[in-house]
Amino acid sequence: MKTSDFYFELPEELIAQTPIKKRDESRLMVVSKQTGEIEHRKFRDIAGYLRKGDVLVLNDTRVLPARLIGEKIPTGAKMEFLLLKRIDMDTWQVMVKPGKRAKPGSEFSFGDGRLRARVEDISDEGTRIVRFEYEGVFESVLDELGSMPLPPYIKETLQDKERYQTVYSRHVGSAAAPTAGLHFTPELLEEIRAIGVEIAYITLHVGLGTFRPVKMERIEEHQMHSEFYTIEQSEADKINLAKSSGNRVIAVGTTSCRTLETAADSTGRLHASSGWTDIFIYPGYKFKIIDAIITNFHLPESTLIMLVSAFSTRERVIGAYNEAVKEGYRFFSFGDSMFIY
Repeated sequence: MKTSDFYFELPEELIAQTPIKKRDESRLMVVSKQTGEIEHRKFRDIAGYLRKGDVLVLNDTRVLPARLIGEKIPTGAKMEFLLLKRIDMDTWQVMVKPGKRAKPGSEFSFGDGRLRARVEDISDEGTRIVRFEYEGVFESVLDELGSMPLPPYIKETLQDKERYQTVYSRHVGSAAAPTAGLHFTPELLEEIRAIGVEIAYITLHVGLGTFRPVKMERIEEHQMHSEFYTIEQSEADKINLAKSSGNRVIAVGTTSCRTLETAADSTGRLHASSGWTDIFIYPGYKFKIIDAIITNFHLPESTLIMLVSAFSTRERVIGAYNEAVKEGYRFFSFGDSMFIY
């Protein structure tokens, strides 16, 4: 299957640059994966498509304010750091711009010296291994000095950091938000619980690899990035009970979907586990556990649109995307949503 099979024309003006004022006022496209029938709703209407006994699976990861702007010591040259992965307490894998100024031994300062960094090594892919020095708690210093690592297609400045967090985010560790969850409000979640829908939480720390384009002509040759996940036994039990009772498991976002499909065995039973997943889901994949998915509208030729196409069909998903373009839906991280069931 070719990467170009997942291309669609997207006018630049439909790429959402800022979140709408109220989370659940975003638009919702409802798509039948069997027939391709489409309905146009608001996200707050999602409760009407859920049933008692369903389990809604949410990714409770929290985004690090991982973008740091500082200067090189002693030249004062402006530098940008993007924290990618924690190696130990004070050592991180970091993307540095401009990279040519970040040779091993180079030192940098952020926030008038509140945070200092030294480049220890350069990885095979060109990222830097950096050791930080600071006083107090690193997360508190980062929260004060850092900004959200917004995707490259977002050019506007985000005024409120919490708008790039889900309302149920708990476990800090992501370089990007699980954006399908950005539409939920506490009130909507309470309404969903009142129906008798069970809510289960899993954690997958989203990496920047989620934005990495597929460069291979044949998608089967693409190497998927890896991300760390955790599923607790209590949450696995909720999901297994729904499956054994004939109820639906609904993944909120591609991150929840990938986590569930990684941890489920061949019979569709979920096991408490923790580890790294590099699962790549594309058409032809046989789903083991999920019955429906809530997701945003993704980039052309991305692994995310390939996953969604695997859940329905490529033709129906591309058709739905073309309909979304025609109807003026907002795309990508701060955009509108889709429910496929």
